[in-house]
Amino acid sequence: MLVWNLCGAAPEPPFAAILACELEGGGSVGTHLQQEFAEVLIVVEGEGVARVGGSPVPIQSGAVVQLPLGQTLALENASAERPLRYLIVKAK
Repeated sequence: MLVWNLCGAAPEPPFAAILACELEGGGSVGTHLQQEFAEVLIVVEGEGVARVGGSPVPIQSGAVVQLPLGQTLALENASAERPLRYLIVKAK
């Protein structure tokens, strides 16, 4: 997985981070807990499955997934060849 920080070292409040992410073909991100910040995930390209609180949510270009503080997320890229590209916006 590749990650780029789009807002530098000091994002403007209320944002904590804005990240561009690329998950390789067939790749996945294991389940993790939103411990510090709520997040919004915006799919830019590709398709896959987001598991929010364990429940599968199909995602594709244009999909928006909201992750409140305390929620869990896992991601799977549905394509073996093409990357899944998405943005993550974290807010305080």
